[in-house]
Amino acid sequence: MKPTLLILAAGMASRYGSMKQVDGFGPNNETIIDYSIYDAVRAGFGKVCFIIREEFLESFKGIFEPKLKGVVETDYIFQTFDLTKYGIDKQIERQKPWGTGHAVLEAAGKVNEPFCVINADDFYGYDAFKKMADFLTNEVSDEKYSLIGYEVDKTLSEHGAVSRGICLVNSEGNLQEINERTKVYAKDGVIVYEDESGNTTPLHDDARASMNFWGFTPAVFEQTKPLFKAFVQENESNPKAEFFIPLMAEALTKSGTAVFKVIPTSSKWFGVTYKEDKPIVQESLSKLVADGTYPSKLWK
Repeated sequence: MKPTLLILAAGMASRYGSMKQVDGFGPNNETIIDYSIYDAVRAGFGKVCFIIREEFLESFKGIFEPKLKGVVETDYIFQTFDLTKYGIDKQIERQKPWGTGHAVLEAAGKVNEPFCVINADDFYGYDAFKKMADFLTNEVSDEKYSLIGYEVDKTLSEHGAVSRGICLVNSEGNLQEINERTKVYAKDGVIVYEDESGNTTPLHDDARASMNFWGFTPAVFEQTKPLFKAFVQENESNPKAEFFIPLMAEALTKSGTAVFKVIPTSSKWFGVTYKEDKPIVQESLSKLVADGTYPSKLWK
């Protein structure tokens, strides 16, 4: 059974100013999602599921269905504010859904094979998809999940410090914890992170960053529903609280429910948060087309 690609695309992109999930970045107006799907299909994925808001449906279908018909199976899953499926009977008023971990849980009952999760607005590279596909085909189990670990220097920006989740990996190659470093940058040829006092600490040469590229089996749905229910009950009065995937991973790791293999990749990562990022992403994709990594037109 081929694995499924689950794309998190329900965000409102408030900092970008428009729906960056469907904005054009490639030479023929391809979205970043197009490149992820292209790499995933080449790597061996058999299905693509978009996690979106229901009001995005017609826009997504209009953009992706003509390209992907006959290429890969597609499906659409809505991230909603309905909490009854998690045993929560009250309505909690929020402007945003409950985060990436909640988005994954919305796929329960619709994804029945090993799957990976990615962000819609991040470029991950073929090597990452190939390694994840191999893991999901040959190695994954209900007690063994994974995440792709990027070389930190392959995720930095030329325009200042970035926030990165730095993975602490044990001797067996499994995740122990993710430490959020809010100011990571290169200084005198060394990658460092800066603390609140302005002190800098070098990162190890083999440090790996998590860019929200995770591999699971459907068992994760039942494993994490109680965690989400408890999170909602603890944060029902906090409209900005979000149940992120790393919170799931941390809880499953600490409880001994599952381990997360950190799969190293040499791929270059880049993403888009602000409008000012768009020309940088366009230039990066143009270079990949020019060097033959991708065809000038992804879809025939």
